[in-house]
Amino acid sequence: MKGTVEQDHIPVNKYELIILGMPPIHFTEVSGIEEELEAVDLPDRTRASGGNTKPVDFTAKAMMHHSLEQAALEAWYEECQDPVSPTYKKIGTLVHKSITGNRIRTYSLVGLFITKRALPDLAMENEGEAAQVEWSFSADDILPV
Repeated sequence: MKGTVEQDHIPVNKYELIILGMPPIHFTEVSGIEEELEAVDLPDRTRASGGNTKPVDFTAKAMMHHSLEQAALEAWYEECQDPVSPTYKKIGTLVHKSITGNRIRTYSLVGLFITKRALPDLAMENEGEAAQVEWSFSADDILPV
């Protein structure tokens, strides 16, 4: 691979997930985000593009002991529940940064909202690993910026 990969690559550990209208939340892990084009099966056994993309789903983890961050996520999760707030859908920005920070790749998450909260597994024999809450999200669209 030497000579084929440009210098100053974008590592998987230099990112930010910024949500408009929310305080800064330090997500320790963000799952991969897949965008899929709708396709239709035709009678001649071929496939064709449906023209639209499906909504995207992903998860992100945040430290349980970060009280202000968790409170903000809980308040947003409440907005998504009955009666659903008119402001429950937000805009997110996923920023990938290169090693030096000179290269940035950015995606906009439109119509972003929380669909699930998962508390961590607990076990007495654990050595004291930090507890994290996993939040599941859905977005109407993901757009490169």
